[in-house]
Amino acid sequence: MSLDRPTYALIDCNSFYCSCERLFRPELRTVPVVVLSNNDGCVIARTPEAKAFGIKMGDPYFKIRDSLRANGVVAFSSNYELYGDISTRVQQTIESMVPRVEVYSIDESFADLTGLPEPLGEFARSIQARVKQWTGMPVGIGIGHTKTLAKAAQHASKLYKDRTGGVVDLRADHAVEWLLKRMATQEVWGVGRRISAHLESEGITDAWQLANTNAKTIRQRYGVVLERTVRELTGEPCIELQEAEPDRQAICTSRMFGERVTTIEAMREAVATYMHRATQKLRKQSSLTAVFRLAIRTSPFGDGPKYANSVTCHPPYPTDDVLLLTNAAMEGLAVIWRDGFRYSKAEILLMDLRKRGEFTGDLFAQSQPAKTDELMTVLDRINGKFGKNTLHSARMPVNAAWGMKREMMSRSYTTSINQLMRFQAV
Repeated sequence: MSLDRPTYALIDCNSFYCSCERLFRPELRTVPVVVLSNNDGCVIARTPEAKAFGIKMGDPYFKIRDSLRANGVVAFSSNYELYGDISTRVQQTIESMVPRVEVYSIDESFADLTGLPEPLGEFARSIQARVKQWTGMPVGIGIGHTKTLAKAAQHASKLYKDRTGGVVDLRADHAVEWLLKRMATQEVWGVGRRISAHLESEGITDAWQLANTNAKTIRQRYGVVLERTVRELTGEPCIELQEAEPDRQAICTSRMFGERVTTIEAMREAVATYMHRATQKLRKQSSLTAVFRLAIRTSPFGDGPKYANSVTCHPPYPTDDVLLLTNAAMEGLAVIWRDGFRYSKAEILLMDLRKRGEFTGDLFAQSQPAKTDELMTVLDRINGKFGKNTLHSARMPVNAAWGMKREMMSRSYTTSINQLMRFQAV
């Protein structure tokens, strides 16, 4: 086997959100656990013990609440601050052992193992052991000559955990054939249910059949994305490792309210809060926005009156100034606001994003003042050191009734000095 052939590993935390909750609650390690979406809406994470009770992803919490309690299933509200911090620790641990890493999601990372000494299976187990020792998180690892095969191998590491110990090396041709023949098309990375249904109508029901379908035919019928997947299943690398996350072409901040908003004062607070979050993301990628859209709406469900509207706002110049953009949003809100409705959601969408120094403005057009740049730098430094909302515009509330409902949220064990884990002397 040539060392020059690309080799990737996908490292995935098992039941990530639930595992984070178990880190500081050892008594829950054998107890079924689920984590809920924003406003405690539906199930978004389950432990194997919870899956055994038939709990499905997306089950509405209000429908299964009594059943969860009757079966001893512990439910948690989403604690994104905790999950984000644990994710960073896991990623830093992986980066300490491999030359190149792509952070694919909050709980998954691709690692480049090309050219590393054999046996790579044992090396993967050392990564697994170090992540467990340093962070407490259990991970499964799949190895393959393409990212798609590494993803398939990682899927097998969960499916056959008792036999593999959570590590699957899928580089041998016979191993690839064995697994792909047992893997449904919708389980292949990048295929999905809708495309899988079309493939099945043509007699392609498993990943091995898909891998042996003519790539050019797939491209004609389904496009270049699925063609790449087919080529990757045959061992031909088509998807490169991305060490740096590409800049976003648009930035959206949107969330359902914990309680309905009925006054313009409360909506102003929500819009200012969402703009604060959006501009943080904007400055993080060193971009400016030349236009944004503000939208508000009531819930499409229920018997109350319905209303939805949006407005496009143009600041005087491309900017990342949260104060300027918030004022512009307040002017836009005054245009679309209507009394007498129970609003369920607001949205800020920053568009026409431009990188600093990569565009030329009109000779006589106004540009963002240097003092504003300095102010935003200070704002981000303070929030980076003391917490993301330590310094913010006065329009943002400290505690809002419309804020996200998280009645079962665990403590922020690693992100708040006031909620550190405490031990009692015996």
